[in-house]
Amino acid sequence: MAFRELHNLTIVRKNGPIPVVPFLPIKEKILGKNYNLSIIFCTKEESRERNKKYRNKNYPTNILSFPLEKNEGEIYISLGTARYDAKNFDMSYQKFLHLLVIHGALHLKGHDHSSTMEKLEDLHLKKFYRFE
Repeated sequence: MAFRELHNLTIVRKNGPIPVVPFLPIKEKILGKNYNLSIIFCTKEESRERNKKYRNKNYPTNILSFPLEKNEGEIYISLGTARYDAKNFDMSYQKFLHLLVIHGALHLKGHDHSSTMEKLEDLHLKKFYRFE
């Protein structure tokens, strides 16, 4: 199991390497330095199970965000679902992973899907995605 713990950030992946994304800078910019965030990379099946249990939707999703306390939350990312969905957003897989981490952090910050959230995603993506 791949496991990385940084300042108030825990990243867990059961199989394979942890993707290359600037997790800590994204977390600190959007949620702050004192926010305790766990990012868990899960399977499509685990994503489907959580999506069904907590959102009553019986399909896998690329990301789920769960606020636990005022300054603590979890983000679950299904890499298989993300790889498939990246094409629908006309993005590389790597860029889409950056967007998902930003998207999840914005949800934990209290943002709902809106044009404001999309503008914030674009702003943060331009800052943190440097591969193109």
